[in-house]
Amino acid sequence: MEKLQIGAITLRWLNGGDTFMDGGAMFGVVPKALWARKYPVNEKNQIELRCDPIFLQVNGKNILIEAGIGNGKLTKKQWRNYGVTEESKLEQDLAEQGLTSEDIDIVCMTHLHFDHACGLTKPTDKGFVSTFPNAKIYTSQVEWDEMRNPNIRSRNTYWRENWEAIVDQVVPFQEKVVIEDILQMVHTGGHSDGHSIIIIESEGERLVHMADLMPTHAHQNVLWVLAYDDYPMDSIREKQKWIPEAIQSGSWFTFYHDGYYRALKWDKDGNIIESVERKRADHGKLLKELNSNTQKRK
Repeated sequence: MEKLQIGAITLRWLNGGDTFMDGGAMFGVVPKALWARKYPVNEKNQIELRCDPIFLQVNGKNILIEAGIGNGKLTKKQWRNYGVTEESKLEQDLAEQGLTSEDIDIVCMTHLHFDHACGLTKPTDKGFVSTFPNAKIYTSQVEWDEMRNPNIRSRNTYWRENWEAIVDQVVPFQEKVVIEDILQMVHTGGHSDGHSIIIIESEGERLVHMADLMPTHAHQNVLWVLAYDDYPMDSIREKQKWIPEAIQSGSWFTFYHDGYYRALKWDKDGNIIESVERKRADHGKLLKELNSNTQKRK
């Protein structure tokens, strides 16, 4: 369970499940010869994309950023198509903190695609129920509206079983919302029409959680956007706005999907100057190869 300290706040990454998605789709029009130098790819052209919620405590409140892919909700076909290798172990990780899912007070959802929102509900003999029954669930009004009324494109990722059981818990916001005086959600659009990013500030330190505008460290280039993005030019505009400003201010970037970094800082030349690496058996070897590729291009 990797940790990052931001001022008085400790962030912990929980195990929300693992997927391996098509690398070409994740990098859009960028040629594989370029993106494969920055992010490992397997023989099926898939890249690892974690689905790991971030846990923090503020003002006595237990908060999650995102919800993982949950348990028992994906069909065998979906397991295969999404390259799932494990489901969520979020409740086990919470137990290590002496907590249960009922102790979660707030869940911040940057958007409600299945790989972020499946963990919001769970199947029972009586149908789907809320995983976090005592939590307020924040998301943008635009995202919440599309979740319940998806279009012909988005209905494949906005699933009824992920929202019907939480209707009374959702707190939609318009352009931005401040939570517990320390966490701000800002509606950006781009990846989805209702997509948001998250900013946390404490004791002079700051982080920016770009969510799926920058799902991995390899998406730092403002033009490297996903084929999954509904509004790619909006993604580019928001990356142009937030990434340089965050680098200039010395902010951390945190990730939900990255299989190799939990968080990092870049300097103005794009070099990683601080990082929290994800613990994995092959991590050191792969990072060495990636860093070697980066050096060769300079």
